[in-house]
Amino acid sequence: MGELSTTSQEGRSEVTPSPIVDEAAPAANPRRRNSVLARLRSLRSPRRPRIWFEVLLIAASYWVYSLVRNAVPEQKAEALRNADWIWSVEKHLGIAVEQTINHAVNSVTWLIVSMNYYYATLHFIVTIGVLVWLFHRHPGRYAAARLTLFATTAVALLGYYLYPLAPPRLMSGGHFIDTVLVHHTWGSMASGNFKNMSNQYAAMPSMHIGWSLWCGLIIFALASAPWARILGLLYPMVTLVVIVATANHFWLDALGGMACVAFGYAVSYAWYGSLPHRLPKQVPLPQGRSRPAGPSTGAVIPADRRATDVAVRR
Repeated sequence: MGELSTTSQEGRSEVTPSPIVDEAAPAANPRRRNSVLARLRSLRSPRRPRIWFEVLLIAASYWVYSLVRNAVPEQKAEALRNADWIWSVEKHLGIAVEQTINHAVNSVTWLIVSMNYYYATLHFIVTIGVLVWLFHRHPGRYAAARLTLFATTAVALLGYYLYPLAPPRLMSGGHFIDTVLVHHTWGSMASGNFKNMSNQYAAMPSMHIGWSLWCGLIIFALASAPWARILGLLYPMVTLVVIVATANHFWLDALGGMACVAFGYAVSYAWYGSLPHRLPKQVPLPQGRSRPAGPSTGAVIPADRRATDVAVRR
């Protein structure tokens, strides 16, 4: 059925395709293409994050980041040569003041010790805190902001592999002070008892700057309180002073971190078609579903539901 039989001159029976089949076959391709496009649009649309998935994703991502970063060959000789080159470039540009800042801050014990612990802790605490805040208060923007952070970190790994760089405190003739060793704090995973757990020659780009700038921009763009927005701007600035004062990075390492953040935002924009702070605060619900009303969602309760609630309360 669905096929037509004809008889040729030689008396043999030939089978020709049914016109019904011919008409139906081309229609399958557009439907398949539409299905693929719909699936792609679904993936690019912000959706409500799930806590268990995000915890696993962030933990796995940081584990992979640490694994790859520490697996990059240290290439000590090349890293020291690159450090000498950057130091000479900064001298030529007139911005080689890291050593002066390092020695000046080191002379104030309470200040440099505070900076050591700042370097060791806030890098993780603030970044995780901003992710948690986005998850609860800005679920519609969370995925785009997280993609920005992940893309920023991923391109930094490429920098560690292609351009090994020694931090100033490890330069042979730089006369920088390793403030962690001098003051016996654990302000750097690449000093003291932790030096064998981390690649010490992965200073370019600085992810302390990359992550702090990501946090600062997100807070400045989305926080409603003026004091919070000011703190958002100050956070990467203070971090810049800390990484230089502790002799963990050059100024140019910070520029590398900023370039990584710009790349991360470009990737997020290309995928979602908008910057994270311009996306809806809440995730749009499918048609036919209503969002529970509450102070955190800002949803509007339908009139018939409000009337029912009033009647019940009475």
